[in-house]
Amino acid sequence: MNKVMNTKELLGAISFIPETAPFDGEQRAWLNGFFAGLTGIEEVAGIAAGNTGLAGGVAGLVAEPEVEEEEDFPWHDDAIEIDQRMELAKDRPHDRKLMAAMAQLDCGSCGYLCQTYAEAIATGEESNLTLCSPGGKETARMLKKLVKEVSAGASAKPSSAGATATTTDEAGYSRKNPYPAKLIKSVKLTGDGSAKDVRHVEIDLSSSDLSYDVGDALGVYPTNCPELVDEVLGCCHTNGQVDRTRESLMVKDLSTATDELMEALIERSSGALKNSFEKLAADDDQLDEVDVLDVLAMADQKILADTDLVEALPDLNARLYSIASSLRRHQGQVHLTVGRVAYEKNGRIRKGVASTMFSDRVAPDSEVRVFVQAAHGFTVPQSGDTPMIMVGPGTGIAPFVSFLQEREAVGAKGDNWLFFGDQKSETDFLYADQLTEYQENGLLTRLDTAFSRDQAHKIYVQDRMRENGAEIFKWLQAGGHFYVCGDASRMAKDVDKALHDVIAEHGQMSEDEAKNYVKNLSAENRYCRDVY
Repeated sequence: MNKVMNTKELLGAISFIPETAPFDGEQRAWLNGFFAGLTGIEEVAGIAAGNTGLAGGVAGLVAEPEVEEEEDFPWHDDAIEIDQRMELAKDRPHDRKLMAAMAQLDCGSCGYLCQTYAEAIATGEESNLTLCSPGGKETARMLKKLVKEVSAGASAKPSSAGATATTTDEAGYSRKNPYPAKLIKSVKLTGDGSAKDVRHVEIDLSSSDLSYDVGDALGVYPTNCPELVDEVLGCCHTNGQVDRTRESLMVKDLSTATDELMEALIERSSGALKNSFEKLAADDDQLDEVDVLDVLAMADQKILADTDLVEALPDLNARLYSIASSLRRHQGQVHLTVGRVAYEKNGRIRKGVASTMFSDRVAPDSEVRVFVQAAHGFTVPQSGDTPMIMVGPGTGIAPFVSFLQEREAVGAKGDNWLFFGDQKSETDFLYADQLTEYQENGLLTRLDTAFSRDQAHKIYVQDRMRENGAEIFKWLQAGGHFYVCGDASRMAKDVDKALHDVIAEHGQMSEDEAKNYVKNLSAENRYCRDVY
């Protein structure tokens, strides 16, 4: 019987390149295929008759194209501390080291994802190193260190280019082109005697054509407290254009003493004051503890011009807030849940710039610059029949108000379970009337609350989860989705640990099996987090 040779056997049987030729095996195979095509041995190429001999030779070599393997990012896990992440990325290119410094949440708060933000910094398309709000000063400090290493001549080569911010919309409004919206109202949700001041904020989008999905965030560009700006200006020489400088400082970041500011102060000082500035500039830990006014107040005289100060400071970053409304319920509006931030430090009251803007400084019909930041999978299930478990203590309840509004508007039949927690039920039960109504009409199947200061022993949402572990696992086994919104550094980690424990106990799984179960939930977009 005649034996029919396959492509590899035929290439092995016919050789156009002498064994003594100075080529390695891969080069010899390529040349054999090339010349086979030229001589018309189309079977070698394994192509249909009619193709050219040259195409045949090349096709024979690439008959089974290599599939590019997906790059592995072992540091892309928000449970890993930054030192360990940097160790995992130590032998990787510059942009991957930058990526390892991010918070690994892919939350979009920077306008990118962790990978694309890193690539944008590496290529020079993005110069702002403070956009990763979940990573905070820890991330900003590491990014600054990595960028300095490259600037000093360390070998680094970005592996990607053309990183693109993730925020755009059909109307053209974006992070770089915010919409000048009007404030409708800012209403206090917390009661008298509460340790917190939480606001329900409504903003008019009716003239913008802006749209959003539940789960998305609203980016807000804040303005500084005028009193703080005046104090800062009082520490500087003025050039006669105080009003223009004051207007510029209203949108500058006064919370951080930048390298540029410290360099300007060192250059213009001498003696003991210069030594103090130099010592402060060399100590990142100390520099992180002071703001612009702190540094300017170190001098007993005005040594910096106001125009030089403006040039040394970056613009304020946008603040992202989880949207607390559904367009199906509130057409032309967007609602937020904003907790006012104010605390004392070094003898001064420090204010959260955006939160106090909403609570103290903007009146109805005032302008607020905003844009929509799309979520990455954090939204209601596609099927209205799918059960949802939502964990949102404090202002983390915001997206779940929007989820419930959306499900009510579309007539979704799936069960909805909310875990809510705060300090005191009497003063801190956010949206209590609305949630009670949802319970009464059957939209909210279950509501479990944890008010930590209603009793001597503090109780948190993760404690309620453990108490109801069997039922949670039952919902998950039925295809339920699990959502978390809130503080990334503490609450989200505690809830994640409780979820693993519940699955291990009630699923009768080992620790590793529970980890794989949770990993699969995430891969199926059934474990979704909006944390910051």
